[in-house]
Amino acid sequence: MVSRAVSPRSTLPVLANVLIATDEGRLRLSATNMELGITCWIAAQITEEGSVTVPSRTFADLVSTLPADSVTLALNTRTQTLNVRCGTNSTEIKGIDAQEFPPMPVPDLAEGVNLSVADFKEMIQQVAFAASADEARPTLQGVLTTISGAEMTLAATDGFRISVRKLALEDAPALQRAVIIPARALTELARIAVDGEQQVIMNLPPGRGQVVFHLKNAELSSVLIEGNFPDFRAIIPRSFKTHTVVSKGELLNACKQAEIIAREGNNVIRMNIVPHEDRPGEVQISALSEETGSSDVNVDANVDGGGILIAFNVRYLREVLDVIRTPSVVLETNANNTPASIRPVGDETFTHVIMPMHLG
Repeated sequence: MVSRAVSPRSTLPVLANVLIATDEGRLRLSATNMELGITCWIAAQITEEGSVTVPSRTFADLVSTLPADSVTLALNTRTQTLNVRCGTNSTEIKGIDAQEFPPMPVPDLAEGVNLSVADFKEMIQQVAFAASADEARPTLQGVLTTISGAEMTLAATDGFRISVRKLALEDAPALQRAVIIPARALTELARIAVDGEQQVIMNLPPGRGQVVFHLKNAELSSVLIEGNFPDFRAIIPRSFKTHTVVSKGELLNACKQAEIIAREGNNVIRMNIVPHEDRPGEVQISALSEETGSSDVNVDANVDGGGILIAFNVRYLREVLDVIRTPSVVLETNANNTPASIRPVGDETFTHVIMPMHLG
């Protein structure tokens, strides 16, 4: 878990290491690249206090090969060498003095925001994927996290789509904050927060430019992204001319089939939304590649409004459908060159806006 925060290309050798330290009757492991830091605590029988840092890759590779038996760690403080014994295996790993390891931030848990792990993980999964991977636009690599009274909102955009998820807070904190948290940090938090029954405490120390998430046996810290996040609310259309309700599973399956052909081109699929007066409407989904062939899939739908032919990046559609939990979704459209919206039917907390592609 902690090795994912290790810096692979740091000029500081100690940042390629994992800190192993005794900590109030438990063993603490920490790693950081100075932007992201992860700490985990595990149960241990401590006979003597101590700490050292050892190369992350060497240590992780060794641990993965050890038998399912108890492990004994002993440190030679003179040579900073860690002896790892398990079963018949005994390995010596040369380390670096723990004093050289940067200090990890300590959260003020009394000032934190309490969140359900299950709820917050779902929020992250429904938003973080829409953040940009473009390093030239660092602000868009983050997730705008807003706490206002009894509501928390996460929003991410890469310029082609916007994902917004809201959560009602049970213990409304006396906090009004809007910060940009790196999407990667939130994704790592979702990965290490395995127990959905737990609480996670989010702490934003004032003036430090950091956020710390505290779990029962782990902590994740991250620097915040400085800059101005786009006003995403101004981009979300307030009304739509056509509302198309469709089975999420059927639409997702149709997108996956169309993507087989569309990915050989430029990922474009065409959606022809057709209302019928005497029977349910339909969504005709087609993809065409000059080299590979073509794909046509029809899905039944309830269409309220006029018909429309519109094109989308099929990967963007599939990715949002993958994170919606309800059986049905509503696709809302105005024109083939204006933003469309995808929402779960019966859930007002999640909205996804997607820009159409040129029909060609």
